Amino acid sequence: MQQLKTKVLIIGAGTGGYVAGIRCGQLGLETVLVDGGDGLGGTCLNVGCIPSKAIIHAAGKYETVAKAAGDGALGITASAPAIDLVKTREWKDGIVRKLNAGVAALLKKAKVKVIKGWATFQDAKTCRVETEDGPITITAEHVILATGSEPVELPFLPFGGDVISSTEALSLDKVPGRLVVVGGGYIGLELGIAYRKLGAQVAIVEMADRILPLYDKALTDPVAKWLTAHGVELHLGAKAGSFGDGRLNVTTKDGEAVKRDADKVLVTVGRKPRTQGWGLETMGLAMDGPFVKVDDRCATSMKNVWAVGDLTGEPMLAHKGSAQGEMVAEIIAGKPRRFDPVSIAAVCFTEPEIVSAGLGPADVEGRDDVITSVFPLMAIGRALAIEAGEDGGFVRVIASKTDHRLLGIQAVGQHVSELSNSFAQMLEMGALLEDVAGTIHVHPTLGEAFHEASLRALGHAIHI
Repeated sequence: MQQLKTKVLIIGAGTGGYVAGIRCGQLGLETVLVDGGDGLGGTCLNVGCIPSKAIIHAAGKYETVAKAAGDGALGITASAPAIDLVKTREWKDGIVRKLNAGVAALLKKAKVKVIKGWATFQDAKTCRVETEDGPITITAEHVILATGSEPVELPFLPFGGDVISSTEALSLDKVPGRLVVVGGGYIGLELGIAYRKLGAQVAIVEMADRILPLYDKALTDPVAKWLTAHGVELHLGAKAGSFGDGRLNVTTKDGEAVKRDADKVLVTVGRKPRTQGWGLETMGLAMDGPFVKVDDRCATSMKNVWAVGDLTGEPMLAHKGSAQGEMVAEIIAGKPRRFDPVSIAAVCFTEPEIVSAGLGPADVEGRDDVITSVFPLMAIGRALAIEAGEDGGFVRVIASKTDHRLLGIQAVGQHVSELSNSFAQMLEMGALLEDVAGTIHVHPTLGEAFHEASLRALGHAIHI
């Protein structure tokens, strides 16, 4: 059996793991990265963030052409569109391959040794990796766990056949005639909306009384309005049951048992950390519920064993994992670092999009020491010019009443995802309302709504 010894061993090649590997290499640390899952880039690149946004983009293109059919739109007329989902999938897969190759090249440049295979730990610093060429035993001074997460499976709706997870939903060979989505969170809504745009009849079954229950109602109302306007069937406060013979059993909010026809049932009730199958139980790590317990340096309870990304808890977001992976590499190299972000912005790529960074209305409810200001996108010229001003979208700022420091920023509207980095940056820098108000924002852009919301909080918005 081949045996390797290395300074740093990373398990998992997702956004947390591969970024940690590249940074370790840049810092001159001998590093081995074991990729045993979805491929370089992990869930996000291969079966999550990137391919889902590609499908969402293609669906938007299809919808645009469909709107131009018949009487036309914006003076543009077109024939009714058709979709060859196999070709769309091939285009999406091409993007993934290109990014895979890019990650591989960056790891090679950083002199990171990549081993493809499944790792199983024998103790906290030693693992056996099953590869195509036989087993390899790896011993390391430092171990970074970046095993990511996986879809939650319901016991009465096990994955298989026509019951699919988000992974299978991104690789269908045709648009299902009838799609029932179980779970009204961001993953289910993003994919449900995309398939509705592509022509599927879509129904959403959600246990909560409204969609996207982790976001406040003002942010989710424009999305609910879109769903209703486009014929998406909403079953809120409802419970999904078993599926068979093309029909899903649903118990409504009123306790009525109904059946919904479905060619595919997409189950998106959440994700869980991937803790099974690689020997976590042999490592002696403290747990925090289903997650590996870490401190503000991403250190576990075992010396020189670190954990990053979805394995460490909420928010389970790719950019959080990347930031943690980079930080841990620098700590191993001797730099003083800790993970203490002011905010980790989150985006729902629904129709319209939602952005949330920092504190929201629920976090400041009942407080009299904050200012909340909302500015509608319908008063922004750029929004009207790109058909993004009529869906109830807005930008909202929440700030301290005493010193005007920004505490939270949210937005809902078409293309507002591109504002998320500006929101996060302002919060991380400790910006005041006056800082945003004093920044000359480019005209015409959607970012002017952020400017105007801040001006309005100060009592002198210009365009409302």
